[in-house]
Amino acid sequence: MRDREDQTRSGPGFSRRDFLKGSGATVAATAIATTAQEITAEEATKSNVVSVKATEITLNVNGKNHKLKLEPRVILLDVLRNDLNLTGCKDVDDNTASGADTVIIDGKPVLASSRLAIQCQGQKIQTVESLRNGDNIDEVIAGFVKHDAMQCGFCTPGFVMATRAFLNRNSKATLEEIRKGLGGNICRCGTYDGITHCALEIAKNGGA
Repeated sequence: MRDREDQTRSGPGFSRRDFLKGSGATVAATAIATTAQEITAEEATKSNVVSVKATEITLNVNGKNHKLKLEPRVILLDVLRNDLNLTGCKDVDDNTASGADTVIIDGKPVLASSRLAIQCQGQKIQTVESLRNGDNIDEVIAGFVKHDAMQCGFCTPGFVMATRAFLNRNSKATLEEIRKGLGGNICRCGTYDGITHCALEIAKNGGA
């Protein structure tokens, strides 16, 4: 009698008892699958877990090794400015868009605010300070002065480093190639003409 009532209320051939049994099985299967996914995700992330405590690392900056104790979250820009007192690398914005924090890492221009310091172990880092040794001044710096390629000066160190990295790879670049190659750096004062003419003059001399 109860089965007939169940069939009548729930439709022919399918009782409430059947529905409840099926629902229970579905819930159990979902719970098992979810648990399995959580376990798999936990196991997958175990190998990527890094301690939040300060760790001793060594950074090679401008040809010298520096031993530092840093938290993994510290960016290279902050280490250069706050720990090594290399303030040529500028902290202009939070979007790493201006290029004022450009340094050279293993020969390539890199935004210091886009790299964790811990990532840079084993790499050779150059800041704008490396381009002057006493009275010996890199041609890019001298060229910026000659062509009046700076105003407020905040973008200048990053542009100098980007220019040096570009000319190291493109010693005989054309003006068009220079403009394209330095397109990742922004000068809010608009001194692009002086910057590009500086780079072009050096390129005509072989990019020295």
